[in-house]
Amino acid sequence: MQHLDLQVVEQAQEWLNVGETVWLCTVLSTFGSSPREPGSIMVARADGRHLGSLSGGCVEEDFLERLQAGEFHQRVRTERYGQRREDDRPQIQLPCGGILDVLIERLEPDDGNRRHLAELAAVMRGREQRLRRVSLADGSYSLSPLDNAGGDRVEVAADGVSVRMGPSLRLIIAGLSSVARPCAEFAVSLGYEVIVCEPREEEYRDFDLENVRLEKTLPSMFIAKPGNCHQQTAVVAMTHDPRIDDLAMIEAVRTDAFYIGVMGSRLTSDKRAARLLSTGGLSADQVERIHMPIGLALGSKTPAEIALAVMADVLRVQRGRDRNDL
Repeated sequence: MQHLDLQVVEQAQEWLNVGETVWLCTVLSTFGSSPREPGSIMVARADGRHLGSLSGGCVEEDFLERLQAGEFHQRVRTERYGQRREDDRPQIQLPCGGILDVLIERLEPDDGNRRHLAELAAVMRGREQRLRRVSLADGSYSLSPLDNAGGDRVEVAADGVSVRMGPSLRLIIAGLSSVARPCAEFAVSLGYEVIVCEPREEEYRDFDLENVRLEKTLPSMFIAKPGNCHQQTAVVAMTHDPRIDDLAMIEAVRTDAFYIGVMGSRLTSDKRAARLLSTGGLSADQVERIHMPIGLALGSKTPAEIALAVMADVLRVQRGRDRNDL
């Protein structure tokens, strides 16, 4: 899940806690072009205040206008955008003829809903996925453990909807560098929670990256701490300093991180692999988990181009695409 989705749940909690009814909207399925994937969420109040998104803006505008006009009073319902309506009311047309199905839940400020959102937030800050089931008959919901991490994010049946909930996407950047900065900015725009670990005061003294968390500690120490690396975490090292990069890799391969990469030429990468095997205590399988050289081979030269190649490769692995399929 994107870090934005955690912010949506936290905002919904805040509004419920002050006595506001909220509408929690979840993208169920998309056909054709759609800016957000199934499972993405948005929360809104009756006065139109909202956080999160469902599309590029047109769907949100229509929903909020109708919400303020008094629609969506049911406990639960689904809405389809991008297809002609039976009542001939003007319908939103999505880019490229896309269709978007949305689950809309009306949550009143009672103890049950507050408790459920607190549980959702805990799952998104944790390490393991849960399955959220919502009944389309009465809007009742539940959270249950999952036996595996794979499968479709959202499943829709005649009687209900199941959504896989889990930790929000996280990027841990081991050390600041000219490449780390644009990499962090790209990751924030992609919805990642971004954490920079930098123990060198001369590097972080003028730290000014918006929406990026700074940890003034060795990356390896932060990575090794239980709970900091989960299945939705990517770890990248781009300082060219083996005291930072190598130690970060040694700890990262012992975690559930879905992507681990370190910058360097092919020759540098080969030397690093030999070093990690001989003195780092890693096995061949652990070294194989490390993407080195990091990133897609785009012919990148500038720091921003290298950062783009890095985040493109992280996205490729996150989406389960093989390099040969590109």
